[in-house]
Amino acid sequence: MSASNSAAPKKVVLAYSGGLDTSIILKWLENEYGCEVVTFTADLGQGEELEPARAKAELLGVKPENIRIEDVREEFVRDFVFPMFRANALYEGLYLLGTSIARPLISKRLIEIAAETGADAVAHGATGKGNDQVRFELAAYALDPDIKVIAPWREWDLSSRTKLLDYAEKNQIPIAKDKRGEAPFSVDANLLHTSSEGKVLEDPAIDAPEYVYQRTVSPEDAPNTPEFVEIGFESGDATSINGEDMSPATILTKLNELGGKHGIGRLDLVEGRFVGMKSRGIYETPGGTILIEAHRGIESITLDRGAAHLKDELMPKYAELIYNGFWYSPEREMLQAAIDKSQEHVTGTVRLKLYKGLARTVGRWSDHSLYSEEHVTFEDDAGAYDQKDAAGFIKLNALRLRLIAMRNNRLKG
Repeated sequence: MSASNSAAPKKVVLAYSGGLDTSIILKWLENEYGCEVVTFTADLGQGEELEPARAKAELLGVKPENIRIEDVREEFVRDFVFPMFRANALYEGLYLLGTSIARPLISKRLIEIAAETGADAVAHGATGKGNDQVRFELAAYALDPDIKVIAPWREWDLSSRTKLLDYAEKNQIPIAKDKRGEAPFSVDANLLHTSSEGKVLEDPAIDAPEYVYQRTVSPEDAPNTPEFVEIGFESGDATSINGEDMSPATILTKLNELGGKHGIGRLDLVEGRFVGMKSRGIYETPGGTILIEAHRGIESITLDRGAAHLKDELMPKYAELIYNGFWYSPEREMLQAAIDKSQEHVTGTVRLKLYKGLARTVGRWSDHSLYSEEHVTFEDDAGAYDQKDAAGFIKLNALRLRLIAMRNNRLKG
């Protein structure tokens, strides 16, 4: 593709981290299309200073008014993480979807900034092998069906690290000194998790080295004394820690601190990517692991069995939709409506024990509780439950089983 292409965009909004790859993309967009570039850098709680991204963009010639750095942590947790956690969403039974759930928010802001600035295209730095290209682009098209999406990794011929570094040198793009030796693995981080992939992690038979973990101490090195924490919920969302009301992002930040201290939330996973291949990742989700345990704890006393079991049947589909990039699809919204309806009475407090890599519910209470001690007691229930009623209940449920057995015996005879 060349800059003479009549369909070439005039202004592009780039999802920009300030790292080497997206800096190369920034310059490549200018060189390839001769277009104006607007950079968008989202503070999702990745735990690093973002102002250097501004300086880097300015150094590469982006106009100051075209550099957007936004703190979206509260929106991220309130409007994306918390709705997902109401579903207890786990992809392939284990993964808390930390990378997946951030992409629809970034895409949303890319599209909004494109509208604000009159840009006719958006661009991302996801490779042609991964899930993120799908997530970014499905979200972008759902929000603006006419937007042009540019994915340089699917277009350029910079197919190796050596070629990338050569391009950077030719275009006077600063290269961090350690990049010459290459980072031993690739990291994506936000307030919900860290994700590490590649290089030393590519052989799934080999234990991940301890230096891969960034947010959690090894469970073996965690404190020898357990810590207890109480999390308050209202309508399925966490609202307080140890009786103190906090904002969504503040709650997740505090739980990350507690979970990291106790070695909670580590996951070594080989997952099935949407594009078809399997990949191995090391995930750390300390606060999220505590939160999902607490959420299940409060649901156990406030959510009816039928609703709870149906929710658990819906969850794998819901998690798969998020993983595959369908956050803005009608089917995800339909499932969300059902999940949110189930959460109307999921209000109360859960007490958890944090110790050596584990978060366990040890207490739960609620004004909305369905738990009736007088019905389940082994002591005198004062007539709350007539045990004789169980006989008819069992006989009716056994009727079809008895008929099958009678039929089978008849055929044998």
